[in-house]
Amino acid sequence: MNDNADVPGMIRVQRLISRHEPGEPVALPIPAAELLARYERVPAAVVSDVLREHALLEQAFPGTLVALRPDRMVAGIAFTVKSSPNTRVSGEMTIRGRMLDDMPADAFVVWDTSGDTHGTMWGGVMTATVVAKGVRGALVDGGIRDTAQILTKNFPVYYRYRSPSGSLGRCQITHYQIPVRIGDVFVCPGDIVVGDADGAVCVPRAMALDVLVRAEEIMGNEQKIFDWVSQGQSIAEITGKGGYF
Repeated sequence: MNDNADVPGMIRVQRLISRHEPGEPVALPIPAAELLARYERVPAAVVSDVLREHALLEQAFPGTLVALRPDRMVAGIAFTVKSSPNTRVSGEMTIRGRMLDDMPADAFVVWDTSGDTHGTMWGGVMTATVVAKGVRGALVDGGIRDTAQILTKNFPVYYRYRSPSGSLGRCQITHYQIPVRIGDVFVCPGDIVVGDADGAVCVPRAMALDVLVRAEEIMGNEQKIFDWVSQGQSIAEITGKGGYF
């Protein structure tokens, strides 16, 4: 039956399908390298403020995900991974290998672990592999290990916990490059992920340039406010010129 059919009493699911199975990402309006380089000069907090202007209040990833390298600002294109707790071992290395082969340069891995609290999905060998491919960062809603090895690669990772326990025999990758949800954030492959010491935020791909331009504008305005403060201007003077605190 056609999901768009206007049949009385039938549940219409086409809009839900288009949201959860969006197909190929739309083309970016400017080269990805330029877009990401500019995003890496914009704080995640400013990006979040712009998304709020669009009434998008659920774009910041949970604060329980912490930055392994809080000194780094990073932006990349979402490459999504879905795994779940599972004691089965067969097939795990096969899908993991395919996933790594398909991971492109400029990717920002976003890993939905289905609430896993035992295994670690990210480690030193994974980091070395993706760095060689030009991947920009990873956000893992679960565990990491081999922390010292990751740090030597200067690779930005956001994670929930650390543990020496590996993933094999504890969880399995089930899908990749499908929409996932981390906390309240719905992430589609191809979205833009921006992270710094405050955390990470997801920008829907279709509005990536508009959000960036507005964020750059806000940064310019904030620099004016900092200049006014350094000049010793009063709060009344600053707010009278449109400044804020």
